Amino acid sequence: MKLTCMQDDLKRGLAAISHAVAGKSATLPVLANVLLATDDGRLKLTATNLEVGINRWIGANIAQAGAVAVPAKLLADVVGGLPNDKVTLTLDPKTQTLRVECGRFVSNIKGVDADEFPSLPAVNTRAPLVSLPAVLWREAIEQVAFAAATDESRPILTGVLVRTRDQQLTLVAADGFRLAMRTIPLAETVAHAVDCLIPARTLAELARIIGDIEGDVAMVYTPGGSHVLFHTENTEVVSRLIEGRFPDFERIIPQQYLTRTVLDSTELAKAVKLASFFASASQNVVKLKIEPAGEMGPGRVVLSANSAELGDNTSELDGSVTGDGGVIALNVKFLADAIAAVGSNQIAFEMQSAQSPAVFKPVGHDGYIHIVMPMSMR
Repeated sequence: MKLTCMQDDLKRGLAAISHAVAGKSATLPVLANVLLATDDGRLKLTATNLEVGINRWIGANIAQAGAVAVPAKLLADVVGGLPNDKVTLTLDPKTQTLRVECGRFVSNIKGVDADEFPSLPAVNTRAPLVSLPAVLWREAIEQVAFAAATDESRPILTGVLVRTRDQQLTLVAADGFRLAMRTIPLAETVAHAVDCLIPARTLAELARIIGDIEGDVAMVYTPGGSHVLFHTENTEVVSRLIEGRFPDFERIIPQQYLTRTVLDSTELAKAVKLASFFASASQNVVKLKIEPAGEMGPGRVVLSANSAELGDNTSELDGSVTGDGGVIALNVKFLADAIAAVGSNQIAFEMQSAQSPAVFKPVGHDGYIHIVMPMSMR
């Protein structure tokens, strides 16, 4: 193998696949490597930890085809220290040593035979199930994936349900204390009605990788398959699916409310942040008291937190209140996350009672619902 490419392209390509590189403690030591292979006039970089795998292609001038697996961190460190100039990669097939040259800098990195590197699972059909702009995928993932559980004792809840029905794509995540759901209308009816459970970590990684992509990202899935693939012109992310059935989330979503409050998102976020300084020492409980409008003024929300050790905090916010009002206690961190995820200038807060879920929605934008389960009030 012999080729030349630009240092900046190689550096960014290695950064894109870096999170799929397994640690040194991995069952297979070869997973700490990156596979470099020539592929149809380009250089293909591959990394996998057996849960998620990433392929990244970069432009290169190929003089001789070939492939080798080399330590990912070492190669990234070496390339990162080179000037932004042409880099020549030359493989000695007898010793599996990769020579990295750039200007007057030369490094020799010992690698292993490419055949020792596991191949990524292939998705049988390349016809995409869904294709959406990268910015839309990233927005939806960032609104949903963080609500998945991180506790591996409930593996089903560590995933994000991706559902296609007719002309709609739905992403749902829940951890038993909160639920986030984003629906996206599609231009065409999907070929298959699909429910697949993708690890939240995989989707978070996908969102990171496609952050600077302007084109579309296609999702390829074979019904009944064990893997899903997302691809763009230069990148592929392949992930195993989580086996099992996601809870019936539609039963959890309240279909009506007794009180609806519309608040300024920025002001609410400030009040919640202030409350968190006190709530953190008291099981993260923050209390919201919703008061309807009276003859003398608008409706308001009184947000309070108290700690026997630290003291207490109260914030009053004006808002549009429909209904009888009421009081509810929520986890202050989950409340802050909900406000950030809604992502609109105004946020609608709906509730039925102190024992019922709190529902948060963006005002002026359909398609997102965030639910937070209540806490007991002392």
